[in-house]
Amino acid sequence: MARVAIIKPESVEDPAIREIFAWVTEVEGAVPNHFYLEMNFPEFLKVKLGATQVLWQMGELSLPEIQHIGILVSQANGCPYCTAAFYTILNYGLQTAEDYVQELVTNGIATVEDARLKTILDFALKVNVDAKGISDADTDSLRQVGLSDKGIVQLVHLVSDFAAYNRLNLALDTDYDYRDMWRAFAFDWIQQPGEAAGDNSRGLRQ
Repeated sequence: MARVAIIKPESVEDPAIREIFAWVTEVEGAVPNHFYLEMNFPEFLKVKLGATQVLWQMGELSLPEIQHIGILVSQANGCPYCTAAFYTILNYGLQTAEDYVQELVTNGIATVEDARLKTILDFALKVNVDAKGISDADTDSLRQVGLSDKGIVQLVHLVSDFAAYNRLNLALDTDYDYRDMWRAFAFDWIQQPGEAAGDNSRGLRQ
């Protein structure tokens, strides 16, 4: 059970938060619990999610590339909630084949064949665990697959943004409301006794 309240108001009056929730519903099918958890600090929710939207929409990386980063960084950080969130966006919001998403869940970066995406993911995972260890060769490899300085800055910010969501959901134990299948594939060790690796009650996780 979450360590702070999951605030689900009957109506949201703030137009900025309504816009955020509409955007989230478009890519995930519903507003998940962690947004309601963040309603405990709505002033920051608006700023934080606004920054996330800029990172996702106004840089050089495509939305599928961004979701791959979110999946693998969240998995590396041991956050089943965030991992499932980005699986859901890749599968539900971006209409990526479920077979591919399941393989990505199981095998990680080894699933990726595209040279540009693999280079981006290698860099992102290195930044996540050893930012000080990034070398000129690492950033040069990103330029070789088409990123400019703007894209490189975007990528580092994305890793930081995903890691921040990981910390929030891990520290506050956000109530899981995604498909159990995603965490069963990616985090077998966290499945609770009696839980089946199937769909839960949320219709969007189909």
